[in-house]
Amino acid sequence: MHRLVPKTQSYDWGKLGASSKVSELASATPGITLDPSQPYAELWMGTHPNGPNSVLASNKPLKDILNKENLTDGIYDLYQGDLPFLFKVLSIRKALSIQAHPDKKLAAKLFKEFPKIYKDPNHKPEMAVALTPFEAFINFRPLDEIAHFLKTYPEFSNVVGEQIATSFVKQVGSTDVAANKQALKALFGALQRQDPKLIVEQLDKMLKRIGNDKHDQLIKRLAEQYPGDVGVFCAFLLNYVVLAPGQGIFLAANEPHAYLSGDCVECMAASDNVVRSGLTPKFKDVETLVEMLTYNYGPADAQIMPGAPVPGNPHLKLYDPPIDEFSILEIQSRGNAQVHGVKGPSILIVTEGNGFATVKGAKHELVKGSVWFVEANSLLQVEGTLTGYQAYCAL
Repeated sequence: MHRLVPKTQSYDWGKLGASSKVSELASATPGITLDPSQPYAELWMGTHPNGPNSVLASNKPLKDILNKENLTDGIYDLYQGDLPFLFKVLSIRKALSIQAHPDKKLAAKLFKEFPKIYKDPNHKPEMAVALTPFEAFINFRPLDEIAHFLKTYPEFSNVVGEQIATSFVKQVGSTDVAANKQALKALFGALQRQDPKLIVEQLDKMLKRIGNDKHDQLIKRLAEQYPGDVGVFCAFLLNYVVLAPGQGIFLAANEPHAYLSGDCVECMAASDNVVRSGLTPKFKDVETLVEMLTYNYGPADAQIMPGAPVPGNPHLKLYDPPIDEFSILEIQSRGNAQVHGVKGPSILIVTEGNGFATVKGAKHELVKGSVWFVEANSLLQVEGTLTGYQAYCAL
């Protein structure tokens, strides 16, 4: 078990100074100095080349100590001697972009054709677990909700066009899922391809007209953060959720989403591939996004992961998405807890409280904010009152 020096990332959308959970947790690591006027958006834990961690005791890069023993033979061979995931803490003050991540087939194609934009051939599934109340857009709403907004917000209907809007409303209620998805694709595509001048005009009209209920407040907030941005209209298309601490969401390939505010731990496959279309000053690849999405639709409840109790261990909850690269354990110790030896490498961060962990006879102090690389098959005996999250890969 090796204590790590994680890396902070100061993006514009991050919470400022001491208000940031990233700043709060990073301050526990010796040698990290923080500026109270800076936004602290992300804390990176892993071997990603844009934020590689080092071992606190030796200052060696984490990647340099990885081997077949602490990764396992299978993971070492499958992932070329590296960790297959990047673990993060996010602290969000301002909405992130409307985006999706390509599957492996599309990622390879984009990397081959546009290597300056899409810089690797891997997919990037993600999972987030809330540390504080956490707002997000995830996947498309039920179709009847979207139709309701088309009828009650004329500006929304205007930006997609009367013909598309009318056709979509007529389609709602059909049991033909494929036709429903085509109607949703036509609607989303019409919005994304619309003349930016019309987007600005209709958004201004809507902001002068709407009231002050929760949905209208959300629209106003997004418009204030990103004036004239087409992504504001995605509030009519995507499920809006507020996760309670401990609730998670899994974001599969080719599904639209955006984080809006709050703090979370997040784990993802080791990739930088993001296809964006709104709520961002960055490059928007509208045509790729419109074509790549699955256009699955439905209520958000089915996509929220409460975490599954681990049989025989009341101190653990498991967030286990349907992918190979990672899972997350939540550890809740209220005196003593045992964490079974994961059959693969893991990274652990203590998010609340303090205590100790004994691993292979060595005792380590777990302070709030400390980050650890845990070798494969390491049984942890935890003492103290603390909460931690352990991202791992096991074959």
